[in-house]
Amino acid sequence: MRLIVKIGSNIVAGGEDSLNARRIRSIARAVSAVGDMGHEVVLVSSGAIAAGMKKMGLKRRPKDIMLKQAVAAAGQPALMWMYEKHFKTFKKKVAQVLLTRDGLSDRKMYINSKNTLSTLLEHGLVPILNENDTVATDEIRFGDNDQLAFLVAALTEADRLVILSDVAGFYTQDPKKHKKASIIRTVTKITDEMKKKASASGSEYGTGGMYSKLLAAEKAMNSGITVNIINGHKPGLLVSLVKGSRHGTEFTAAADRLAARKSWIAFGIRMKGSVKLDGGAVKAIVERGKSLLPSGIVAVEGTFNIGDAVYCLDANGQRIAKGITNYSSEDVLKIMGKKTSEMQGALGYRYSDEVVHRDNMVILK
Repeated sequence: MRLIVKIGSNIVAGGEDSLNARRIRSIARAVSAVGDMGHEVVLVSSGAIAAGMKKMGLKRRPKDIMLKQAVAAAGQPALMWMYEKHFKTFKKKVAQVLLTRDGLSDRKMYINSKNTLSTLLEHGLVPILNENDTVATDEIRFGDNDQLAFLVAALTEADRLVILSDVAGFYTQDPKKHKKASIIRTVTKITDEMKKKASASGSEYGTGGMYSKLLAAEKAMNSGITVNIINGHKPGLLVSLVKGSRHGTEFTAAADRLAARKSWIAFGIRMKGSVKLDGGAVKAIVERGKSLLPSGIVAVEGTFNIGDAVYCLDANGQRIAKGITNYSSEDVLKIMGKKTSEMQGALGYRYSDEVVHRDNMVILK
C-alpha cells in the first residue's frame, strides 16, 4: 500500500526553533514502522514558515508575500534537518522535494515529478514534500498543503491519504466551539451542507482549515483514494490505522478510479477559459462519451491557447466537463457553430476535427 501522510503546521510547530522535536520524532517512528510493514510512505509537511518565524524574530505569520518567501527560505532547512535527524534514529533516509502549482500544471514536469518520487520510493527513501514557498506567488501557490497532499496522492497513484490534524476528525459541529459536537466516522459523499459547516479559518501558523481538508478529500474520493483525518497530536494512531483499526473520519473512495492522466486533467492543470455548449453537445458528452465538436459551441469565455485546459459549460453556466483544447480561443471563435467540414475554410487549416477530444476530457460529476 502507498500512503500520503499530510502533516499540518499545528502538528509540528512549537518548542525550540518553533518546531516540536518530540512530535517530529513520534512521526518519524510511526512512518518508519509503517515502512517496515512493507508500505510506501510520502510525507507532505508544513512547518517551514513556522520555523522561519522564530529564526527571523517574527511573532505572527507574515501576510506579505515577499516576507513569507523569505521566512520559508529561512525555515525549510531547519524543518528538513529536524526530520533527517529523527528518521536517522530509526535507520531511515529522507529526501526533500519542493513543488509549485505551475510545475504540476505542466505535463512534462508532472511526469518528471512522478518519476522522481517513484525512484526515491524504490530506493527506500521517505520523500518529504512541501510547497516551494520561497518562489511561490499568489498566482501559482497551492493555497495550503491539503491541496498539495491530494495532488501528490493523485500524482503517485496512492491508495490512501492520511491527514494528521489538530482535531480528531470531521465533526457534526466545530468541536472547539460546541461541546456536544460528535465525530462523523464514515463519509461516502461530501455535501454542500457539510462544506458550509466546515470551518475555513486557519491558525497563526497554518493556512488551511477543515473546509480545505474537505475539498482535498472530495477530490481524492473522486480519484479513487481513501482519505482519513485523524488526531495528529496522539501518537500511535497512524500505525494502528494501517493495521486496520478505525480512527477519526474515513472518506470512502469512489468505486471508479480516475486514470492518472484524467486525474491530472481534472485537478492538476489550471483552467484558462471556458466554452459554452448547446443542449445537443452537452448530451453527447455526458451521456454518450463523445468529443466536443465546434458545431456544439455557442460562446467562448476567457483567453486560452492550444494545449490549455478549458471548462465545458451548459446553458446555465454549470461546469459539465474539463479538457485540453486543440484550438486557441481566437480560433474557436471563428469555428464555433460550424461543421467540421467548414473548419478548413474558416481557419485556413484544420489541426483536428475535435475542439476537445474525449481522451483529453473529464466529466465533472
